[in-house]
Amino acid sequence: MTDLLPLIVAKYNYWLYVILMMIGLYAMIAKNNLIKKLVGMNIFQTAIILFYVSIGYKTDATIPIIQNAHGGQGAHSAAIHAADYINPLPHVLMLTAIVVSVATFGVAMALAVRIYQRYQTLEEDELRMRLADIGPEK
Repeated sequence: MTDLLPLIVAKYNYWLYVILMMIGLYAMIAKNNLIKKLVGMNIFQTAIILFYVSIGYKTDATIPIIQNAHGGQGAHSAAIHAADYINPLPHVLMLTAIVVSVATFGVAMALAVRIYQRYQTLEEDELRMRLADIGPEK
C-alpha cells in the first residue's frame, strides 16, 4: 500500500483525466436531456484530448526542428539524438481531434434545435413516448 500512494500522486494528471472521462460517460448514460448528453460527450472528448497531449509531453525536451542542418560542416558534424526532441505526432493528431470535436458538437446542437422545434422537448423519455404514439411516418 505504501508503494501505491507515491505512484498515484506522481501520476495525478492521469487520474484527473480518468475522473473527467467518467463524468462525461456518466452524463451520456444517465442523463435524459439531450443537451446534457451532448455536454457529457464534449467533456469525454476533452478528457481524451488532454490525455493524449500529456502523453506527448517530455521533460527537458525541445521541439523537433534541427538548426543549421544544411550549413556548417555537413551531416557528420553533429549527431542527432532523438531522445532530446518531443514527438509532435500526438499534438498534431489532437489538433485534428479538436476540430472533429467542435464540428460534431455543432452538428449535434443543430440537430437538438431541430428536435426541439418539432417535438417541443429535449427529454429522451418524452421523445420516445411521442415517437411511439406517432408511429412510423409515411
